[in-house]
Amino acid sequence: MRLQDARVIAETIKDSLTPYCDRIEIVGSIRRGKSTVRDIDIVLIQKPEAALIMDSLLSGLGLVELNGSKIKRLRYAKANIAIDIYAATPETWATLVLIRTGSKENNIWLCSLAKRKGCHLKANGDGLFDENGNRIAGDTEESIYQALDIPYQEPKERI
Repeated sequence: MRLQDARVIAETIKDSLTPYCDRIEIVGSIRRGKSTVRDIDIVLIQKPEAALIMDSLLSGLGLVELNGSKIKRLRYAKANIAIDIYAATPETWATLVLIRTGSKENNIWLCSLAKRKGCHLKANGDGLFDENGNRIAGDTEESIYQALDIPYQEPKERI
């Protein structure tokens, strides 16, 4: 799907979910500005009182293919595109936005670099941990790059 078409769908979904979220962001290839988009990725922090409403809204968007506690995957009926919605907490927000923005290759590079430095970048959003299991970064995307001693990459620069 073309970026502009996917962006319209993603923004429509974001707008419908925003009242039920403390934070919400479109990530993945849309955030990276890729010309072709295979799926739509959204990270959100749901308001505690909105769980039932959110499930109902998502079911109304299309066929729910996966309904876990941290990810919901559905097939958007109007455009036959997959939508992955990742549930974050304030603590996991920045790392999930980083990881779910991608790209896959960039994530592998970051995780490999972390490992070479004796650290572990957790894809579940928990953050960057040192060899002793202490969280050393993850409150912002920039903090992870800084802890790895590399310049911050804007999403469009993440291969």
